[in-house]
Amino acid sequence: MNNQAVALIFGEVLFDCFPDGNTVLGGAPFNVAWHLQAFGLLPLMITRIGDDELGEQVQSAMRNWNMDTGGVQLDTEHPTGSVDIEFENGEPRYTILEHRAYDFIDASSLPSSSESSLLYHGSLALRNQESREALAKLKQYHTGSIFMDVNLRDPWWQRGSVLALADDADWVKLNEDELAQLGSRAGDIRSQAGEFIEAHALKGLVVTLGASGAIALTCDGDISEVKPSQTMQVVDTVGAGDAFTSVLILGLTKAWPLDQTMQRAQEFASLMVGQQGATVHDQDFYRAKITDWNL
Repeated sequence: MNNQAVALIFGEVLFDCFPDGNTVLGGAPFNVAWHLQAFGLLPLMITRIGDDELGEQVQSAMRNWNMDTGGVQLDTEHPTGSVDIEFENGEPRYTILEHRAYDFIDASSLPSSSESSLLYHGSLALRNQESREALAKLKQYHTGSIFMDVNLRDPWWQRGSVLALADDADWVKLNEDELAQLGSRAGDIRSQAGEFIEAHALKGLVVTLGASGAIALTCDGDISEVKPSQTMQVVDTVGAGDAFTSVLILGLTKAWPLDQTMQRAQEFASLMVGQQGATVHDQDFYRAKITDWNL
């Protein structure tokens, strides 16, 4: 394990399978880890892959990107994750196959040390008991902050379970539909978000608003709103939210001001929608932001 890991990233790695036959390596936690690696944060990805061709591609891609593979478990019974993606009115629809390797992350095979300043996890990889137990064990030893990225994918979630995860978190990111499903639906987005922060004793909440951008609120009353440029070229929106999340985590670990973090997150998400899929394998893609942000 890389003892220098600033962020532990827990959850699924999978392949997004597009209508044109292309397959792109992804999964929200993996996408976040991929971007953080490019930005120099040295994350440790904790996941599980199949002992199959797709699993070999995952390991090869991670090695080529200089990512730490010490948290990747190998499963001889279950295949590497995959998702079929279709588009309706420009928005992706996902068919998420079950009984994949990432559903069975093994608590007894976790890295021996989890020293880090931040633990990130989503909600999809917790649809199975084994992975839930692994995350619970990880949390026992983790002393830093917890960032929860909500991904409500029917039928793979239960409201009570997701709200219990929010109780453990310091920061939560979700979209406006997810906030409506998990919150009270009373009032506008700001009042719903403020109520959610209070209900779960959060430090902060980020609500993404699709083409309208995003809003962040903190327990101290800070508010930041961002909107995407109307001139950006959109190839597809898969992974835009994960790009946004990666810069949120970057900002939290580097103690950037909230407004600066949100602006930079929006900038990077706007860059990502010009690409197909959620990961970019060219380090030059990140270079301008690395320079601009003094990374």
